Formats: sequence, C-alpha cells, structure tokens
Amino acid sequence: MSYAFLNKKFIPLEDAKVGIMTHALHYGTAVFEGIRGNWNGEKKQIYIFRLKEHYERLAEGSALLQMKLPYSVDELCKITVDMVKKSKFKEDIYIRPLSYKSTQAMGVRLHNLENDFLVFAIPWGRYIDKDACRCCISSWRRPADNVIPPSAKITGLYINNALTKSEAISRGYDEGIMLSQDGFVSEGSGENIFVVKNGKIFTPTTKDSILKGITRDTIMTLASNELGINVIEKKIGLVELYDSDECFLTGTAAHLTPVTEIENKKIGTGQPGEITGKLQKLYFDVIKGKNEKYIDWCTPVY
Repeated sequence: MSYAFLNKKFIPLEDAKVGIMTHALHYGTAVFEGIRGNWNGEKKQIYIFRLKEHYERLAEGSALLQMKLPYSVDELCKITVDMVKKSKFKEDIYIRPLSYKSTQAMGVRLHNLENDFLVFAIPWGRYIDKDACRCCISSWRRPADNVIPPSAKITGLYINNALTKSEAISRGYDEGIMLSQDGFVSEGSGENIFVVKNGKIFTPTTKDSILKGITRDTIMTLASNELGINVIEKKIGLVELYDSDECFLTGTAAHLTPVTEIENKKIGTGQPGEITGKLQKLYFDVIKGKNEKYIDWCTPVY
C-alpha cells in the first residue's frame, strides 16, 4: 500500500485529500521535488538517491515563494524514510514532496498565506519507456529568470513543460527540447541535456534557463571522476546539437536516456554512443547502491 504524509501524519494515499479552495491548486503556488527510490534485488533494499540534496533544493525553492518548511531537512529525510518503510515497497518508486500555499483563499499573491508540506510515494518504472528516444525542437521556449526562476521546481512553471511534452507526443516524438529565450538549447520537458563531440561532453549553462538538476550534477561528477572527462558548460546552438556525436537526457524520473534522433535527423550513428553507455552503466550501479565509492548518495530504507 502507498502512504502519504499529510497534516502531520501518515495516511493511506487514497485518503490524502486537500480542499478545493487550496491556494496552490488555483495559482500554482507550490514547489515540488521528484526523488527516486531504487530497488536492489540482490540486497533486498530500496536506496533513496540523494535524498538530502533534494530537500535542500526544496527548501530553497520554497523560500522563493515566501514559504518556510515546517520541518528541518533532516526531519524531512526521516519522514520520507519512515513513509517508504511503512509502504513496504519491493520495486522502484517515485517520491513526491510538495511545499504549498495551503490557505483556503482566493486572490493572486504570496503574502499573508499559510503553507504546509506533504509527501507521498508510488511505484514507478521508466518515465521515458524507451531504451533511446527521439526528440523534436519544441515551439515553446523556456522562460527567463525574470519571468519565473527556473532554478526551482515551481508547480505553476511546469505548464511550460507540459505544453512541450504534449506537443512532442502529438508530433510522434518521445520528448521535446526547449530553447532559451535567446535561441540556445535549454532542456527537455523534464530533463537536462548533454551532447558529446570528439570525446568531449557539453551541457547548457545555468544561464540558459535550466533547472540545476541533481541527476545532472551526478553525471558531471561521474564523468569527471570515473571517465576523466570534465563536462564543459556552454551555450549550445542548434547546429551543434544536430552535429553532435552523442546526445542524452538526464533527470530523476528519466534517469539517463540516450537520444538517437532529433527532428528526424540521426545523432551520430543513430545508436546510443560509447560515452553515453559508460555513463549510463555507472549511473545505474550508483543509484542502486552497487558502487561503494558513492554509497553516501544512497539512503537505505530496509
């Protein structure tokens, strides 16, 4: 059974409800995180990946919306572990914390509103259910910093991502790639993006309206530490994207997913590349607690 933590107690997910006048429901005044719990069948263990870092980012995003979390980061980690333990999952899961304006009130504002916190977990396999994906360039652009800060996972912002995803699916692709306001590669609807050219790895800069992804940081660390390749953050134009030898997406939900085609143009050989494959194997070993060097990133549950 899946459980939620709501109103300071654990309850079955099916019983977790909020009122229809909740401010966050009407105005997008909430901040969320997506956290993976990865099942290791050999150890009969779920490992929650980089739990503390996710809650640190949630706290930062909440502050942008004038919300203070009612618990410390350490307390949030304990609540999450206890909730997952109570649910007794034996498969990969997805954990969704939400910091939200909980006042039952109408009116566009951030001030003079109460806030609260909830979290739940559900079984969830692959987000992009393909070994490699085909992408299009979205007609929707990422908003600039002075529109909605892209460094926080603000719920209202994600209509931009939803429009991008549905447009891509309607065109027969698996995912859409958004550009920044000045026309450089930004990110997918739910993922950061990397390209490989001549053995070097590149990714858009934090000034290109991207989310500073925790999986993004993980891949950059693994590339440097394990492959000896320092990822270069730079502005990436469409020509560079199309002309890349390899391309892949990263995100908590999507993990590391190779991109083999963009706008009906094959990337490299049209198959997942060598560097992409090495990073993907490293990444999956790490998140399942199979690499002792990075075990501190993994929080065991059982």
